[in-house]
Amino acid sequence: MEGKDDMPTILFGAFDRHNLGDLLFPHVLEAMLGKKQELVVAGLAGRDLRPFGGHRVAALPALTARWGERSVNLVHAGGEILTCDAWQAAVMLLSREQAQTVIARHDKDEAERLAWARRVLGSDRLAAYMAPKTLFRHPGTFVYNAVGGVDLGARDPAFRAEVLDTLRAAEYVAVRDHITLDCLARAGIPARLAPDPAVMVAELFRERISRQRDSAEIAKLRERFPQGFAAIQFSADFGDDATLNTIAAQLDRASRATGLAMVFFRAGAAPWHDEMASYQSVSGRMALAPFQLFESLNIWDICALIAESRVYCGSSLHGRILAMSFALPRLNMLHPAQTGTTKQAAYARTWDLEIMPKAVQAQGIAQGIEDALGANTTAMTQTAVRLSALYRQQFGEWSGLLQGK
Repeated sequence: MEGKDDMPTILFGAFDRHNLGDLLFPHVLEAMLGKKQELVVAGLAGRDLRPFGGHRVAALPALTARWGERSVNLVHAGGEILTCDAWQAAVMLLSREQAQTVIARHDKDEAERLAWARRVLGSDRLAAYMAPKTLFRHPGTFVYNAVGGVDLGARDPAFRAEVLDTLRAAEYVAVRDHITLDCLARAGIPARLAPDPAVMVAELFRERISRQRDSAEIAKLRERFPQGFAAIQFSADFGDDATLNTIAAQLDRASRATGLAMVFFRAGAAPWHDEMASYQSVSGRMALAPFQLFESLNIWDICALIAESRVYCGSSLHGRILAMSFALPRLNMLHPAQTGTTKQAAYARTWDLEIMPKAVQAQGIAQGIEDALGANTTAMTQTAVRLSALYRQQFGEWSGLLQGK
């Protein structure tokens, strides 16, 4: 068996599909861990996301087959993985066309959905992005790095039991919001509270993002909208006519009040994420606001777009977290059908300024944008600095465990 300094470390997460936060996580951890040990980026499937600024991703099942006898550390790199089930994980690995076919065939039968997902993933796990220590004969340190699970308390008993049992076997568990922390505390799991790793993006990748801000696409936005623009994003489930009409009217109102243009971008292109057709539809319904559809799916272009904006408004939690990292105004939008506390609202209530809007219904977008723009610049900068310092502290705790300190 290797010593701890010789063990490879697997960074495990949903890096095998296009979603802004997931693709950023391994960049953050690689930059902070450095070259002290062998790092491997792994997901459920082997994929090459480098064309989008991500990584070449190894399939965890293939790694376990190859390294089953080795001593291996494993870091669950982040995300709402405590409530991501096998069905959701498997569908999001498909193309949009494949996903539509599979959802139409299996969506109404829960047992059939699970059976299909297990065949696709080659695993009987319910919580797909949580790796049990039994995968390896000689497991090293297993870490949960600022993960989320806002809805864990509402999941069925079998799913919740699997999640809790897996967490109990880990050496280090940190979660990113108070709701998840309280849920684990009730189950007797001593988790820490830590901000999401994406709070480090502005600090770690300032030069890289600055270069992207000088790219032709961003430069054209500055030239076309010298008064500034809002970075707008929302997922495909906002695509019904009534909601699109409301969003369009609210963005018109916000533009009239602030003078800002609206730039629509996709934070995720995997199934159940964002669709350009929704943006084309809502922009066609706006009567006043100048707008632009931002085409790039490269995560560094998206980071540069948010950094260049005056305010972020969208359904993506990581759109908000990036705006926080850049010390910019931000708010999340909620679909009218959403009830209860969402992961966006839970994170904002845990870490953001009291004055900053948290998550607003579609009919509150215009007022929310105005309120966010009124936030104190110094306070936003102090929040960004505070969160990066808190994340570094938490990172130092678990990274020391990997290195045997």
